[in-house]
Amino acid sequence: MNRSNTGVNLPALRSHNAALVLDLLRTAGEAGISRLELAERTGLTPQAVSKITARLRAEGLAAEAGRRASTGGKPRTVLRLVPDAGYAVGLHLDRDELTAVLVDLAGTTVAARRTPLDFGAGAPAVIEAASRQIAALALPPPRALPLAPRGLLGVGVAVPGPLDHGRGVLHRVTGFPQWDGFALRDVLSERLGLPVVVDKDTNAAALGLALRARPAGGSFAYLHLGTGLGAGLVLGGALYRGARTGAGEFGHQTLQLDGARCSCGGRGCIEALCLAAVARGDLAQAARVLGAGAANLVGLLDIDRVLLGGRVVAAEEDVFVRGVGAVLAELARREGSGPAVPVAAAVGDGRAVADGAAQLVLAPVFGHADVAFPGAGSAGDAGAAGGAGGAGE
Repeated sequence: MNRSNTGVNLPALRSHNAALVLDLLRTAGEAGISRLELAERTGLTPQAVSKITARLRAEGLAAEAGRRASTGGKPRTVLRLVPDAGYAVGLHLDRDELTAVLVDLAGTTVAARRTPLDFGAGAPAVIEAASRQIAALALPPPRALPLAPRGLLGVGVAVPGPLDHGRGVLHRVTGFPQWDGFALRDVLSERLGLPVVVDKDTNAAALGLALRARPAGGSFAYLHLGTGLGAGLVLGGALYRGARTGAGEFGHQTLQLDGARCSCGGRGCIEALCLAAVARGDLAQAARVLGAGAANLVGLLDIDRVLLGGRVVAAEEDVFVRGVGAVLAELARREGSGPAVPVAAAVGDGRAVADGAAQLVLAPVFGHADVAFPGAGSAGDAGAAGGAGGAGE
């Protein structure tokens, strides 16, 4: 499902239209964009664009970026997004490490912190650690903006799955059953006094990658190998969570009947086989096992590409890209279906999950609620413009 880039001239869709304009301002960058171009690209009337941009300027979200020569008449004033008009925090709560980033409206990471974390220490200790890292990010001064009270839109939190994304409640996180039923979203939101969105680490990373690739769209799988193994799925340009938000438990598909016991309680899971190979230093075998799982996804979903990430992959990118690519190339030869699905390492400077977590908050602001939350309402419904504001690395 792809978001429409066309505005609708109805008062009820004021927030939706403002989000479209904000997105074009962000895409234009420092060079800016004129009101006439905004009207042409959104399908809104010039009058509607003028009203929206006047409100965005009054709220501090947009500013003049100079003038551009016109083909006739007076020069056109161009507008740009004000990146520091609002921020989002992205948290990656891994099994043994916490990564926190502060991201501005332009999507630029302006501060980042990383510290050890014991996810098994329990909710109070993890909540306290997360709160300390958010406070230490040197948040911007308070701002009186309708969009971003105190300058901060909210906090996106990425954690190992499985979980209920809709309610922000964790299930039996693999290896940490004590988290089962914990309402992380509500507890952290009450502690911080801010909106909080919770999702699986792999979903957060896949969301960030999908938004980075826009407007290309398409379908891909993001495979994350770190302290665990999971997948984020982007199908038809939108993040796919499944009916119960449990999609992507990639690491617990059975590859070997009666194989080694996995921390999930099953046997022969791809996660157990991969991590065992990594533990004994056989990264080539780990890559082949990961490739077998990737081949299953390619055969099942007919995706366009496979992206690899996580700290294990980052340490030896070439080994894993070649190993997984070789398995997919063999699959393509057997099927005679044309070129193999391409494999690449995901970009992200080791912060793909945390950066993606921040996008859980920012995506609806720019009208991308369908990418982050397929089936969601308008940008206004998601707390966007005009409103108030399982794997391991």
